[in-house]
Amino acid sequence: MYLAKVTGSVVSTQKSVSLVGKKLLLVRRVTAEGELPQHPTHGDDVAVDSVGAGVGDLVLLSSGSSARHVFTGPNEAIDLAIVGIVDTLAR
Repeated sequence: MYLAKVTGSVVSTQKSVSLVGKKLLLVRRVTAEGELPQHPTHGDDVAVDSVGAGVGDLVLLSSGSSARHVFTGPNEAIDLAIVGIVDTLAR
């Protein structure tokens, strides 16, 4: 799992049946402080939203088979899922 900030949304008219009806969002990994890095090592990723996140939200992501288990039904096309909206970070 890792932290990311939602940077935008994705609209796709042609997609796998397992993605129909699911919201797709662009996310970018952030630092441990919740900030976008000055020199990012990763670009934006596309994640399937399971919690109602929106642009600007700090979110918790799950990847791989763990992401597929967040949703019911056939979800073979899901590799990255938003599983939480972060309210605060404490050290």
